[in-house]
Amino acid sequence: MLRRAYDKMMDLATHRNAPWALAGVSFIESSVFPIPPDVMLIPMVLADRRKAWLYAAIATIASVLGGIFGYIIGYFLFDTIGQPILNFYGYGEKFEDFAARYNDYGAWIVFIAGVTPFPYKVITIASGVTQLNFFVFMLASIAARGIRFFVLAGLLYWFGPPIKSFIDKYFGPLSVLFVVLLIGGFVLIKYVM
Repeated sequence: MLRRAYDKMMDLATHRNAPWALAGVSFIESSVFPIPPDVMLIPMVLADRRKAWLYAAIATIASVLGGIFGYIIGYFLFDTIGQPILNFYGYGEKFEDFAARYNDYGAWIVFIAGVTPFPYKVITIASGVTQLNFFVFMLASIAARGIRFFVLAGLLYWFGPPIKSFIDKYFGPLSVLFVVLLIGGFVLIKYVM
C-alpha cells in the first residue's frame, strides 16, 4: 500500500500543479495536518532536480504562512475557549507558569520543532497560546523551515540518483522509520507539554 502511494507521489511530482499541491500541504501541515511536506518535496526534487531550490522556497514560504495561521489559532481560540476551561478546573495559574517557561525558550523551541520531525503545528499553536513574541516566532520559523527544506533539497539535488535508488531499494524499512518518527514526535509532545 505504501509502495503504491510512493509510486503515485512520484507520478504526481511531475504534474503541472505539483508546486501548488506542495504549497498547500506545507501550509496546512504547519497548523493542522499531520503529514509533513517532505512526502511531496522529496519526489518533486527527485523528479526535476533543476527546480530543487524553487521547491524548497515554496515549501518554506507556505510552511511559515501556515505557521502564522497556527499561531493565530492558538492566540484567538485560547482566549475564547481554552482559558475559561483552565480557570474552571483551577489550572489557570499553572498555565501561566507554563507560558512563562515556554516563552523563555520559545525561539529555541520553535527552531528545534521546525527542523526536526516533531509536529511543527503543535509548536505554532502553542506559540500563539502562550503569546510568544510574534517577531521571535517569525524569525525562528523562517530560519528553521528554511534550513529544513533547503538542506533536504540540497541533498537531493547533489545526491539525487543514488538517494532515489536507495529509497527504491529500502522503501519498506524507510516507511517504518518515517512512521516511527512521526508517532515519536506526537509521543514526545505528551512529555514536553
